[in-house]
Amino acid sequence: MKLGIIGLGLMGGSFALDFKSIYPKSKIFGLDKSKKNENRALELGLIDELITLEQLSKVDVVLVAIPVDKSLEELPKILNSVNKDTLVFDVGSTKLPICEALLNHPNRKNFLATHPMAGTEFSGPNAAVEGLYLNKNNIVCEIEKTNPKIYKKALRIFKMLNMNIIKMDSKSHDVHVAYVSHLSHISSFMLGKTVIEKEKNEKNIFDLAGSGFESTVRLAKSSPATWTPIFLQNKNNLVLAINEYISNLNQIKEMIEENNYSTLSSILNNTNRIKQILTK
Repeated sequence: MKLGIIGLGLMGGSFALDFKSIYPKSKIFGLDKSKKNENRALELGLIDELITLEQLSKVDVVLVAIPVDKSLEELPKILNSVNKDTLVFDVGSTKLPICEALLNHPNRKNFLATHPMAGTEFSGPNAAVEGLYLNKNNIVCEIEKTNPKIYKKALRIFKMLNMNIIKMDSKSHDVHVAYVSHLSHISSFMLGKTVIEKEKNEKNIFDLAGSGFESTVRLAKSSPATWTPIFLQNKNNLVLAINEYISNLNQIKEMIEENNYSTLSSILNNTNRIKQILTK
């Protein structure tokens, strides 16, 4: 099996490691806009050789792991270059824009829109980690537009990685991830911003920060180059999620201001049920 990876950061590099674990005899090719990333991926053994877009016709599978705004530009070119049996899939956090952009592409049948619910706050080839994709939920969208034979190829790979496949239309996907993923990152970035700005006047604030603060702002370490276009691509859904979040923040602020113990306690107890929902 020959794999081509476009984007040699965390997601692309980690997939290379996991792909090699299930296909030990595979050959992995890579391409990145950064020569530094390409060289580092070669040094780390994430890829065997570099590749160009024009050479993608020789691979069986192409993974696209680049920022979602760049995917809109590059995926049409990638689909122009592959052969009729090549599987092309992306791992972007928004699905509706790319599905709409590729709707009438002559090689749309080669493409599968996917979103593995996997990742860390780190970026670049050095962040690649084996096992990132194992046992993860993987959302697949608009499978009816993918050639059945090519979809089966993707399914074999995902099943070998023991991924749980969730089928969803691209519009619903973007609504749901606005709440469970994108809003989480917004919250983390804004908490970090708030504390950083406060730290200008109170130099010891980070000395007082405990594990709760550290875990809550973990996502703020994520790459702005990745998350800025995600926020903008999913802005309509994300703005609605932010408005609801602000409403809840204002509500709890009022409870605190009014010393309303019973209502505040009730809200916290009701929300505490999240520990039964998130059992994994």
